[in-house]
Amino acid sequence: MENTSEYVMVVSTCGDKESAKRLAGLLVEARLAACVKLLPVESTYSWKGEVCCENETMMLIKSTSALFDELAAFIRDNHSYEVPEVIQLPITCGIPEYLHWIKSNVK
Repeated sequence: MENTSEYVMVVSTCGDKESAKRLAGLLVEARLAACVKLLPVESTYSWKGEVCCENETMMLIKSTSALFDELAAFIRDNHSYEVPEVIQLPITCGIPEYLHWIKSNVK
């Protein structure tokens, strides 16, 4: 296993699968993400004083910490939400072959 703080998973959500697929394709095409996994989720959250419950598509985006600012700006520019979720989680350990695959598929 390789210990590192260079690799990250960025989490975001979209309101529907089609929007998430479009954004995932754009992220991979722009080489800001090596891979984006899409998962159906049900989110309960507070927005403008109301409790909301919505079906969304969660995006698990594999990238590097060096690209986070550019990736976050790209999501904001291409997202339909007023305030999209864009959070970075460190990948602290992984098999070297997979981590090197991430690095070789992003800028």
